[in-house]
Amino acid sequence: MKLHPIIAPSILSANFAKLGEEVDSVIAGGADWIHFDVMDNHYVPNLTIGPMVCAALKTHGVTSPIDVHLMVKPVDRLINEFAAAGADIITFHPEASEHIHRNLQQIRDAGCKAGLVLNPATPLTHLTHVMDKLDVVLLMSVNPGFGGQSFIRNTLDKITDLRELIDNSEHEIRLEVDGGVKLENIAEIANAGADTFVAGSAIFSQPDYMEIIEKLRAAINKHN
Repeated sequence: MKLHPIIAPSILSANFAKLGEEVDSVIAGGADWIHFDVMDNHYVPNLTIGPMVCAALKTHGVTSPIDVHLMVKPVDRLINEFAAAGADIITFHPEASEHIHRNLQQIRDAGCKAGLVLNPATPLTHLTHVMDKLDVVLLMSVNPGFGGQSFIRNTLDKITDLRELIDNSEHEIRLEVDGGVKLENIAEIANAGADTFVAGSAIFSQPDYMEIIEKLRAAINKHN
């Protein structure tokens, strides 16, 4: 099933001194989702943002879907806290969960869309028995923990394999890619089978968010 492309700017690269304004600007520029990179200095070697930031943006007036990527261990408590703070999509790493099936159901029971995140060396076999619980699979095309890294090209083959797995499952599951996504490679990533694209520095480093988002979307559409 072919889904319309989604562009999800990662606020990890935004100016946090004026975060509400930054989010308003990328949404006005054509962003579909707002991506949260949540790091705990435990599962990954960095510390970023928590549910309070999500709740603050909702209070600020953000209505676009908030896509929360949990790079934390354990995930159980933060799933409920982000759902209560207004998250729309919550994804987590199988390595950070004692009970993957239970945590996916926990996310859905909280009223959010659920997904798994696979690191570059994490095999697709983690998905085999939970395809019916997934709304999104996020493939990391860098190792998690830092923004601004370079795209790992081996991910392209993995995207193609995952595309086939999703298509054969007959479930409506988004294939999201995060890490080093930029104007120079987004068409290739789309051609491999991705339909949802997280971009941080590629968007927030530019002076005109609308212009760069339009260019990214044009590059995607060449292969759709």
